[in-house]
Amino acid sequence: MWKLKVADGGNDPYLYSTNDFVGRQIFEFDAEAGTPEERAEVEEARLNFYNNRYQVKPSSDLLWRMQFLKEKNFKQTIPPVKVEDGEEITYEKATASLRRSVHFFSALQASDGHWPAENAGPLFFLPPLVMCTYIKGILILYSQLSIAKKFCVTYTIIRITMVVGDYILKAIAPCSAQP
Repeated sequence: MWKLKVADGGNDPYLYSTNDFVGRQIFEFDAEAGTPEERAEVEEARLNFYNNRYQVKPSSDLLWRMQFLKEKNFKQTIPPVKVEDGEEITYEKATASLRRSVHFFSALQASDGHWPAENAGPLFFLPPLVMCTYIKGILILYSQLSIAKKFCVTYTIIRITMVVGDYILKAIAPCSAQP
């Protein structure tokens, strides 16, 4: 069974890291790992991916999701919010949806703080897209410009926090805006 190992350098004497292998992710195979039920669940996910490989290209990171949700004994306790067409979205519905998603994604977060994933989706290209459109001056409306500045600042702070830790360098925040 495949198992994801996070922030682990292994016993390789030739591997070196200045940040204790933060963000490193490796899938390792162990034929004897897991219970028979877990191995059957992984095999079912593998066959489902294989059978639908022409309709759905990415793997959806199912093995990682199954492993992390099981390790953290995740149970979604917040009920889903249903919004019908034309129905007004209230503060309570938006808050419940946000709490539900944050609860789910916090269970998928690795011990070193990152979310292991196959970055083949469109969101992988969003930060560079927004930054490049701002730099090239393509965003011209004030509201879009404001959103782009906030996005650039937030993205930089998140990246610096991931690399440096809790020390945030506000002086190098892009887009000439401070948080």
